[in-house]
Amino acid sequence: MGIGVGRIGFAAACLMWLAGCETTSNLDNPFRKLTDPLAPQTETTTPGADVTGSVDAAPPPELLGSDPSDDLSIGKKYFRQGSYGIAEGHFRKAVERHPRDAEAWVGLAASYDRLRRFDLADRAYAQAIRILGPTPEILNNQGFSYLLRGDFRRARETLQAARAKDPDNPYIRNNLKLLEASMRRGKEVH
Repeated sequence: MGIGVGRIGFAAACLMWLAGCETTSNLDNPFRKLTDPLAPQTETTTPGADVTGSVDAAPPPELLGSDPSDDLSIGKKYFRQGSYGIAEGHFRKAVERHPRDAEAWVGLAASYDRLRRFDLADRAYAQAIRILGPTPEILNNQGFSYLLRGDFRRARETLQAARAKDPDNPYIRNNLKLLEASMRRGKEVH
């Protein structure tokens, strides 16, 4: 009985300590400002096509990621904690339930990157690009993916394309600096 109470107390103390920790920096957070994946303009349309639908209708709350118990929110939480395998599972469930949610696809791709499953990351980034197009944020994350693999040429091309779309983005600038440092060392980022 005393051992069980002690373990529970120790676990509670650890959880309280972890609650105050910041486990990631903003530099490698794949969930920054993707643009609203639920806005009507996220659908791929041909130029001049008439996009119909209720613009004023609010999307279901489960799509917004505001519910702390939905798979997108849980996936983000685990990603920030560095539990990439658990995050991948939640992001995978999120994209299965909401296949047009670009943020969930980017989270899935970033999780695959950290698990070094680059073949699957490429597929997830391609799906996010099909939904939103090559946004600076997606290109930045994709460039970082190439940097993780040590593919400096593709990392440079992709990050420069991201910078061309958003020259003042500090995350893109930082990834380009990281790329230059990695190239000097001749090593990929881990």
